[in-house]
Amino acid sequence: MLGVLQDWFGFGDHHHHDHDDDYDGHNHGHGHVHGIVDPTIATTSRGIFAVKWSFVLLAITAALQVLVVTATGSVALLADAIHNIGDATTAIPLWVAFVLVRRKPTATFTYGYGRVEDLAGVIIVLIILFSALVAGYESIDHFIHPRPIAFLGWVAVAGVVGFLGNEAVAVFRIRIGREISSAALIADGYHARTDGLTSLAVVLGAAGVWLGFPLADPIIGLLITLAILAIVWQSSKAVLTRMLDGIEPGVIEQIRHAAGHVPGLQVEGARARWIGHRLHADITVNVDASLPVGEALARTEALQAVLLDHIPALADTVVAFATHKAK
Repeated sequence: MLGVLQDWFGFGDHHHHDHDDDYDGHNHGHGHVHGIVDPTIATTSRGIFAVKWSFVLLAITAALQVLVVTATGSVALLADAIHNIGDATTAIPLWVAFVLVRRKPTATFTYGYGRVEDLAGVIIVLIILFSALVAGYESIDHFIHPRPIAFLGWVAVAGVVGFLGNEAVAVFRIRIGREISSAALIADGYHARTDGLTSLAVVLGAAGVWLGFPLADPIIGLLITLAILAIVWQSSKAVLTRMLDGIEPGVIEQIRHAAGHVPGLQVEGARARWIGHRLHADITVNVDASLPVGEALARTEALQAVLLDHIPALADTVVAFATHKAK
């Protein structure tokens, strides 16, 4: 299903100029096409592709670790497997979000369904938190009631498998997340990278038990739990910032810098917010009242073209004119 953009503008009583631009989809910031294909269609397809294969890789990794946990009884590996299962499960709300974002805006949801990505982010944080609580409970229980661990070599191998699986997912998610400017996908990629490091901790736990320190296994399990909780804190801040229309500090500076390339326009005010993985901006510019309407519109067209070159994730820009008389 492909959505067609309406390439239109108006210069009426309120002097607003609305404009939607496409971009080349490769984040180069050069070249744009007017009124052809809604960019969220292509980017969302890439998002679904990333989520699908991330789920497959993590599901395989977690399944292999669960098999080793069953044979060995390692609580550190159990904590890592639980976390990997939770991470694989996060693909489900992300996939649902990306599918819903593809829907066209309606009379009720005039901005589309981009906010579903934020809701998916909240669900992901809750899933990660639940996995931390389960892993922490099991680690404390094994710390109080130590149990023997068998096949230490297999435990170490499973830890390495966890690292490799998570690193592959991290590289995959971060690359595509940056390509489509999806904060949720990028954050989940860094989360997977941290998971890979915690998987290596399982190898240390196995080595400690092999050297005659049986409590090394539950201690590593507790450390993995703390790492998961740190991810919960970091991810929740990022998700809540987006939900409250927060943006990165450099976005407004980028808008003002881009406007500086257009002669005869002065930015009086600028606001921006993310809706899903697309950025929406409202800009007020000063224009000489003596300029003809056609010239004012031409300069606004130039402003929007420059903005799109500097900020490829920009979905649309609303420009309001604040005129002043030349002295």
